[in-house]
Amino acid sequence: MNTDIRYKNILVTGGAGFIGSNLCRKLINDGVSIWCLDNLITGKIENVKDLLHCERFHFIEQDIKTFDFKILPSDIDAIINLASIASPKAYYARPIDTLLTSVLGVYNLLQYAKKEDIVLLQASTSEVYGDPACDILNESYCGNVSCTGPRACYDEGKRTAETLCMDYHRLYNVKVKIIRIFNTYGPYMDICDGRAIPEFIYRSLHNRDLIIYGDGKQTRSFMYIDDLLEAIYNVMNLDDIYTYPINIGNPNEEYTISEVAETIIRTLDSKSKIIYKEKLQDDPYKRKPDITKIITKTNWRPLVSLKEGLLKTIDYFENYDYSA
Repeated sequence: MNTDIRYKNILVTGGAGFIGSNLCRKLINDGVSIWCLDNLITGKIENVKDLLHCERFHFIEQDIKTFDFKILPSDIDAIINLASIASPKAYYARPIDTLLTSVLGVYNLLQYAKKEDIVLLQASTSEVYGDPACDILNESYCGNVSCTGPRACYDEGKRTAETLCMDYHRLYNVKVKIIRIFNTYGPYMDICDGRAIPEFIYRSLHNRDLIIYGDGKQTRSFMYIDDLLEAIYNVMNLDDIYTYPINIGNPNEEYTISEVAETIIRTLDSKSKIIYKEKLQDDPYKRKPDITKIITKTNWRPLVSLKEGLLKTIDYFENYDYSA
């Protein structure tokens, strides 16, 4: 696996979110200079407060839909776009903003990448596959997505962002890299955004009921954040993946949502109980990635087990400042 990234001055959009803050921290530790752009709608300045004193870290509170890229230095050599509302609870509340971030925002980033002749890594999602009609998801699968349902603002937004990236590559030879990220968890997640693992940990720590929408038999393949960051480094260092998306996930760690809830309750010795409610519309029943492509290209493989990753994540939330 690659241990260093080839770029030295990177614009990370959405850099104060869960994935973004972890990535900024790793890049700074590896000697990269970072311009972290975030509108703080779902990102938090507290996620990067330990980086604010670093002279190689520059925080800009702006929105990629309206940002004036002229204020950036001329030596930016790559963009990693993580800017997006990503949790169902948040994008149900802000559907139009969610969609436009993936359209207008990505358009603006592509225009900047074209002008400066730099690479853009677009963080897409397994949500582009929708509620799949197959068990294992290869990048060639076109998906089963509702364009009118409550999740469409995110699902279709990300699909449109991929389309924009490929059109800019075909028309203008913009160097784009598209990664489809599967369910990822770890420190710096938002405990209140409704995603399963942080929500289950938070509720278990406080002996509250864990709510599962559906029968709990729906499965997810969970990947720990450190594995994702290594994969991003590997993909960024490739020269020849400008013409197709690439899955990043952990097919070895597929569990039902009920199993995850039970594991967290047991690990914390919590008094919480599991409550089942009606399934959410368009919520996929199964989502497991085929990662043959990234293995072939980079020899990357996820290494962190769910047991190990949960212990690290639980430790973070046990010491979390809930007043922040």
